[in-house]
Amino acid sequence: MESINISGEIRTDLGKKAAKQDRRKDMTPCVIYGGDKVVHFSAPKKSFKHLIYTRDFKLAEIAVDGQSYKCILKDAQFHPVTDELLHIDFLNLIPGKTLKANIPVRFKGASPGVKVGGKLVQKLRYIKVKTTPEKLVDELLFDISELELGGSTRVRDLEAIDGIEVMNSPGIPVASVEIPRSLKSAAAASDKAAAGGAAATEKAS
Repeated sequence: MESINISGEIRTDLGKKAAKQDRRKDMTPCVIYGGDKVVHFSAPKKSFKHLIYTRDFKLAEIAVDGQSYKCILKDAQFHPVTDELLHIDFLNLIPGKTLKANIPVRFKGASPGVKVGGKLVQKLRYIKVKTTPEKLVDELLFDISELELGGSTRVRDLEAIDGIEVMNSPGIPVASVEIPRSLKSAAAASDKAAAGGAAATEKAS
């Protein structure tokens, strides 16, 4: 699993004024929780580029005040108008301690429905799981090699993974193969022609 290295500075003043001063210096206020203590720190905004602005699931290796923390991103707050990154929450990964995480969905195999002109539509991009740091994965793979036109794959179709408990409802659709309008029109025309032919045959007899 890919890790992003982040070097931060301890924040001793946790007020709003201090947070604004950090942001003026292109630093982002952050917090690490989940261990035996809460760690408040700030780090350069550019440090988070490949962690925040991606759909990939990555670990964060954070060095603060001589200590190292292996974490996952739990939440990021943005300014409602400017989209400026305002604050980040990290969860410290403790060996053996259960955690919850949103893992990205990926697909494997070639859908027969797509091969004949259907469109694969992803309906669920992340699945929430309960696991431990030792069993954590960076993606959940769904096999679509038998997905036909009009068919769907659902959360329950995910193959069981040792040590990982899926939190989403089993019946939630993950992806489907939609039938494009052109194929629907062609099918309708074919059915109409077939019906017309059958009627003509019946009349002739």
